[in-house]
Parts: sequence; structure tokens; C-alpha cells
Amino acid sequence: MQRQVKRYPKNCLLTVMDRYSAVVRNMEQVVMIPSLLRDMQLNVNGHQAKDEAPNLYNYFTMLKAIRVDVDHGLLPREEWWSKVAGGRAHEAEAEAAETEDEEGFLGQLDLEAQFHLHFSSLHHILTHLTLKAEEVTRKYQEIMEQAM
Repeated sequence: MQRQVKRYPKNCLLTVMDRYSAVVRNMEQVVMIPSLLRDMQLNVNGHQAKDEAPNLYNYFTMLKAIRVDVDHGLLPREEWWSKVAGGRAHEAEAEAAETEDEEGFLGQLDLEAQFHLHFSSLHHILTHLTLKAEEVTRKYQEIMEQAM
């Protein structure tokens, strides 16, 4: 079954999200043995990454997890809090509510600016993650070529 591709303007967030999903799906199809990525580091601007930098396997699993959120949406807030806070969801939510109350009035005055900040940040992050997925795919292909 062929998926219908929607056309959006080049800098549209939906275009960036679709491209990210497509690149990560391609990465998942190319990387047949993810464990080969475990001890490989991602090159940063042509230089080897630092020892504490995540390996390609960590990038692979992170990129797949983010794709699920991009494709299917976020978990409901309660599920997300319980997953992230590990049972301390009510405490964390109460703290967040207090912070929101304090920032409430000032935040409402500048909603448009906040929207543009978050929107551009999300656009930038998805573009960056797309490049990481392409790099993981390329690196895996290099590993497989060397093995043959």
C-alpha cells in the first residue's frame, strides 16, 4: 500500500515532521542489525565525538522513539507524568502548577512570542534530528560495506 504524500510549503512544520518520519523509517529499514551501532560514535563536523557522547545505538533508539510521538501524537498528560516522574506525578504536577500561576499573567501577555519561540525551536530540533538519522543510516551502511 502506497502512502499518499501531502505537499506543504518548504518551511512548514508539517513538512519537517513528514521528512523526519520518512528519514527515520528509512533508517529503521536500512539498519537490520542495530547492535552493530553500540560502540560507534557519531562524527561531529568531521571530528570524532567525545567519549561521553551517546553512541549510534542510543541515537537509533532515541530517533525511533521520537518518530512514534511525531506520527501518533503525545501520550495523555497523566500517562506522560507517570512515565516520566515514576510515580511522583502529583508532586511534579503541583510544582508545575505553582510555576504556571506565578508566570500566568506575564505569560499571557506574550503568548505570540512564546509560540514563535517554541515553533522555531521545534522546527530546528526536528531538522537537526533528521540530519542525525541520515548520519546513523550512512554510518551503518559504511559498517556493512566494510564487513563485506
